[in-house]
Amino acid sequence: MAQWKVDVLVPVYRPGDQLKKLLERLKAQKYPLHRIILMNTEEAYFPAGLDEKYENVEVHHLKKEDFDHGGTRDAGMRLSEADIVVCMTQDALPADTRLIDELLRPFADSSVWASYARQLPRKDCREVERYTRSFNYPEESRVKGLADIDELGIKTFFCSNACAAWRRDRYLEFDGFTRRTIFNEDMILAGRFVQGGGKIAYCADARVYHSHNYSAPQQFHRNFDLAVSQTMHPEVFGGLRSESEGIRLVKKSLRYCMQIGKPWLMLQVLTQSAGKFLGYRMGQHYERLPRRVILRCTMNPTFWEKENG
Repeated sequence: MAQWKVDVLVPVYRPGDQLKKLLERLKAQKYPLHRIILMNTEEAYFPAGLDEKYENVEVHHLKKEDFDHGGTRDAGMRLSEADIVVCMTQDALPADTRLIDELLRPFADSSVWASYARQLPRKDCREVERYTRSFNYPEESRVKGLADIDELGIKTFFCSNACAAWRRDRYLEFDGFTRRTIFNEDMILAGRFVQGGGKIAYCADARVYHSHNYSAPQQFHRNFDLAVSQTMHPEVFGGLRSESEGIRLVKKSLRYCMQIGKPWLMLQVLTQSAGKFLGYRMGQHYERLPRRVILRCTMNPTFWEKENG
C-alpha cells in the first residue's frame, strides 16, 4: 500500500472519557498518523493539558455560535496538508488497530475519492438498533459509483463522517463540505463526488463502535433535519428515491423481531419508523412551515437562528 500522509479530523464538544479513549486508540493504529486535528467548540469545556499528552494532537477552539456541521469540518480540512483526511466523531471508537489501514485500502484505485467505515453497535445498544446497524453497515464491502444509482438510489451517496476518509486533493477540487448545512455534509459531498465521476468505498473491515439509542421523537427530529438537508440540495438529491429503502428496513426489522422470538419489539420498530417517516415528510416541506413549527421539529435550532439572522 502506498504511504499516504494521513490526518484525522474530529469536531469536539464537551469531551469526556470518550475522547481520551479515541485518542488512545488512534495512537495505537498500525498506520502512522501525521496529525490529529481537534476542532473544539468552547475552550472552557476542553480538558486542560489533554492535547499535551499526545505529540501529534492539535486543538483549535471556536465559539458555539460559530459551529457548523459542514463549516467547522471544512475549516479543519483546510488546516491539513495531508493526502487523506479521516473525519471522525468523538463518540466513534476504532474497533482494532487496523482501522486506518482498511480505510486507506480502497484508495489504491484512483477513482475512489472517499471511503467510510462499518459502524458496530456499542454494548448498550438496543436490539432493534443492533439490527438496523447490520442493515446499514453489512459485512460485505462495496464500491459505489454513478452506475449504481439505478440499483441503490440515494444510498449510492451514503457516507458517514462518524468515520470516513477523503482524498484531500479531490476535496479541494470540489470545494469541500458545504459551509452552511444543518447536517449531512458527508452525503452532500459524496453525492457531488459521484456525480463528478468519483466513487465511494464502503469498507466493512474498517470498523468503529458507534451507535445511538434514539427514541421515536428523536428519530422524528433527526429525520426532519435529514430531509431539510436533502431538500436544500436538489442539485445532489433531486429525483432520487429514498423511501423504498426505509420501507424495506421496516419489513425486515419486523420479520427479525419474530425470528428472535420477541414480537413485542415490533411496537418499538413501528413507533420509531413512524417518527422517522413523519419527520422526513415534514422536513421535505419545511419551506411551507412557520418558523415556530420548524424550531419544534429540528435538532439544530442554532442553524435556523443563523439562517434567519
